[in-house]
Amino acid sequence: MPTPCSIDGLIRKASLYLNDECVSRIKAAFEFGAQAHQGQTRKAGGDYIWHPVAVAEILAEMQLDQESIIAAILHDVVEDTPYTKEDIIERFGENVAEIVDGVTKLGKLAFENPQEAQAENFRKMILAMARDIRVILIKLADRLHNMRTLGVMRPDKQRRIAHETLDIYAPIAARLGINAIRIELEDLGFKAMHPLRFAVLESAVKKARGNRKEVIEQITETLENRLKQEKIPARVVGREKHLYSLYKKMKNKRQSFSEILDIFAFRIIVNTADECYRTLGAVHSLYKPLPYRFKDYIAIPKSNGYQSLHTALFGPYGVHLEVQIRTETMQEVSEHGIAAHWQYKDGRQNGEHALSAVEVRAQEWVKNLLEIQQSAGNSLDFLENVKIDLFPDVIYVFTPKGDIITLPKGATPVDFAYAVHTNIGHATVACRIDKQLVPLRTPLESGKTIHIIKGKEAQPNPAWLNFVTTAKARSQIRHFLKNQTAGAANSLGKKLLTKALRTYNMAYDGLTELIRLEIADALKLQNWDDLLAEIGLGNRMAGLVAKQIHDLLLGADDAVPSKPVSADAPLAISGTEGMVIHFANCCHPIPGDSIVGFISTEKGLVIHRNECHNVKKIKNQPEKMLDVNWEKEQHATYLAEIQLEVKNQRGALATIANEIAKNKTDIERVRSEDKDKTYSVMNFVIAVHDRTHLAQIMRVLKRVPIVEKIQRV
Repeated sequence: MPTPCSIDGLIRKASLYLNDECVSRIKAAFEFGAQAHQGQTRKAGGDYIWHPVAVAEILAEMQLDQESIIAAILHDVVEDTPYTKEDIIERFGENVAEIVDGVTKLGKLAFENPQEAQAENFRKMILAMARDIRVILIKLADRLHNMRTLGVMRPDKQRRIAHETLDIYAPIAARLGINAIRIELEDLGFKAMHPLRFAVLESAVKKARGNRKEVIEQITETLENRLKQEKIPARVVGREKHLYSLYKKMKNKRQSFSEILDIFAFRIIVNTADECYRTLGAVHSLYKPLPYRFKDYIAIPKSNGYQSLHTALFGPYGVHLEVQIRTETMQEVSEHGIAAHWQYKDGRQNGEHALSAVEVRAQEWVKNLLEIQQSAGNSLDFLENVKIDLFPDVIYVFTPKGDIITLPKGATPVDFAYAVHTNIGHATVACRIDKQLVPLRTPLESGKTIHIIKGKEAQPNPAWLNFVTTAKARSQIRHFLKNQTAGAANSLGKKLLTKALRTYNMAYDGLTELIRLEIADALKLQNWDDLLAEIGLGNRMAGLVAKQIHDLLLGADDAVPSKPVSADAPLAISGTEGMVIHFANCCHPIPGDSIVGFISTEKGLVIHRNECHNVKKIKNQPEKMLDVNWEKEQHATYLAEIQLEVKNQRGALATIANEIAKNKTDIERVRSEDKDKTYSVMNFVIAVHDRTHLAQIMRVLKRVPIVEKIQRV
């Protein structure tokens, strides 16, 4: 059971850097919090107030400002006691109240499952972060104390909380550069998720530590002496990888414990950036560097503000050394990340301060999260997108103007385009990397210059979702396609309803705005557009809706046109309706074919050729059948499948593909198999404008000497 913290410990730590007035406000916050939580206890034992005090003490150790400390003490008051946000505003000001409100969960709202509740609370926290980044600092400290006292929970609950910690909170701490909290969260999460593995690894590290001690001391002394010779004041510390880091490395690289422990790690702390580079030269003259293992995070900091020089060396006794070189300021940022820039400074009042480079990056990240939140379909989608975005490994690429763009490892030109601007992403058609044209799915590498080629009529391709890696790219593509689908569904729904209304001698244009609102309300929909979209997506049958409208308006003169209209005219298909009209893959209809439509609740309107064998099956559902034809003006391309019998000879497939390409026709798919020793059967799915265009291509292919037979499938 954890030892209860005391207010004395918090006051002692706060007094080291805060003035008497600030400390008095912290004491007042404690008294108010203790009164609010009176009678409440924790599962870990003791009065509940000791949990928020422990959270505040974690923040005091990082020397955060007084508002952060006070908000930490009060962070559960609004959620768990009768006091309200207004009570906190009255006593401690609006800033503190806003932070507390940001940390507070949504409360007792009804959710379908715990995952949805977690996701919605996470969304609320991100929105609060956008207003004040200190919300997440308190939330991380809150999670850290909960992880420290996790042992009193049931094993299944321990694993659930630990999984959430490793999945969300530790990566957020990493993203904001707060490594001190990240490391402890990861080790505590690892211990709760895999207690046996943790115990075995902890025991092995303790055993190995004694054997390595002499080597570490000798290398440390050698490095210190070399730096004294160069007159560089520095401190050298041997560092040890934390247990979760060791476990991940063993698991990902499939290395044994002894292989990983062969690497000795050191950190050298100096005074200035200039001394960092001089130190690098000194250690390289002492031990030979390993090729391709040097990284300069001082010139190009990580996205969370981390700065350091990293190098790997051939050390004595055949061991490998990993050395990090940084200044004291860089060390502080490495440990506390953005929290280092909320630390109390003389002259700073109420947390006001000029934005640092780290804070600017953090705010850019939060702004990016807000864009993802706005385009996400629901809270669960948003949470999954954020998980995708919490990448530990990053690359650095350049725009043509020389600006640096940070992306996760494995990112593609499409991810780059969306990182620059959403509109650039939407308009992307091609990409040049260092002036070389490359496919859009090409993984990017650090140091490359990326040039995106845009098209005026371009729009996102659904296939991009198969290879993009960033949450922003994924969410913006989905958002665009969803909106495109909604617009297309609305347009198709209007066409279908117009046709269905003719059966009742009614005209679509005869429905006034007032009548449409009444109909939508009667059908329990928010507005008329929702009704049209429902029809277009196949979720409601146009014929049934037309009958409902007729019954509702029976006797209403303004709903009946002055002259009869024909109900026989088929629906005209242009091929540009978007994603709610699908052309069946079984028969590949193209303009000129006799066609029929089928309303599907999954795909909207599906178009088949009349002679398709699947049409016989769906004719059993006449209420879902629809007469359709082609509009006279066609500008789209359609897929058609042709089958060829070709003589077996070397290069036969290339010969046919080349002939198709000469006709400026794209090949979507190709399949080839041997019919016998003499002939092969090849199936090509190609893009054509209509039956005339297809006939021209088939005539050209028929004249190829190796083609014995050709037919449309």
